[in-house]
Amino acid sequence: MPRLPLHTLPAFRTAARLANLRAAAQELHLTHSAVSQQIRVLEQQLGFAVFERRGRRIVLNGAGKALLASVETALSMLDDGMQAAAAAATGSGQTLRVTALPSFAQRWLLPRMGRWHARHPDIALEIDASQNLVDLQRDGFHAGVRSGRGPWAGLKAEPLIDSPLIVVGSPATARRLLGQGDAALANEALIGDVPVWQHWFAAAGLKVKVRPVADFNDGGLMMQAAEHGLGITLAREVLAADALADGRLVRLSPLTVAVLDSPGYYLVYPPSLREWPPLVALRRWLFDELEQAQRQWIALRPGADLAQTPRARSRKMAANRGRKRAR
Repeated sequence: MPRLPLHTLPAFRTAARLANLRAAAQELHLTHSAVSQQIRVLEQQLGFAVFERRGRRIVLNGAGKALLASVETALSMLDDGMQAAAAAATGSGQTLRVTALPSFAQRWLLPRMGRWHARHPDIALEIDASQNLVDLQRDGFHAGVRSGRGPWAGLKAEPLIDSPLIVVGSPATARRLLGQGDAALANEALIGDVPVWQHWFAAAGLKVKVRPVADFNDGGLMMQAAEHGLGITLAREVLAADALADGRLVRLSPLTVAVLDSPGYYLVYPPSLREWPPLVALRRWLFDELEQAQRQWIALRPGADLAQTPRARSRKMAANRGRKRAR
């Protein structure tokens, strides 16, 4: 078997993804001729072509597709290894770079940053709040908090929490609607997306023609608008919990509905960083804080049962198993 010319593989992967040598050259900061030469060297060494030329475009043939699957895995492993090595070499005073949705960063993470610093004063958190799906390895992030179903290729994904949608509004709105029931919400100014509100009203057994007065691409902004009295909105319970606890928002209905397309939050990271101490610290801290936050919002529900958090349920199950073994 021929030996792969390893220096050509990044150019091969980029050209395969972009299907254009000139675009690949621009992304790699190389000349067009340099990328063309690397592809020729790769094909000469292999003894067969990996691309079909179609005018200015190049398309992987069957051999190229088979090769790319292995090359992607190998280069991702090398990227992970380099990131892990760089992280391990930084010593004390380390910085943990995390990307998260703006709503999660603003409404949940930011209020708890003081507790992170008190617990880990030697690890700085650098938070990138972005709606974009960031490539962790390419952009130099150690971890991300994502909402969705996954999977995310090349990343380890750990479920953090599932959080349903609840209806919230300002205290003034809550006083005005007191005792009127869910049907009264149909007459309120609605903030948010039409399909999401239709989903909630359908679950409430109401036929409503939804006409929101405003919509935002960020859940944090929708809650802020509700706090200022613009209208009522649907919010993830985990993101609204702090505002509910301190009275900035009030829950207007006991009904909860699942988020349509992204029910849960996940912590994602390169597998090679799993045992890196700063990431281990982040994982433990996130789970501890989320457990505490969940206990808080369960306590705010009518007829709350603090034994119903996931960790409490798992402890009870473990205790029951222990008692059975003791018998």
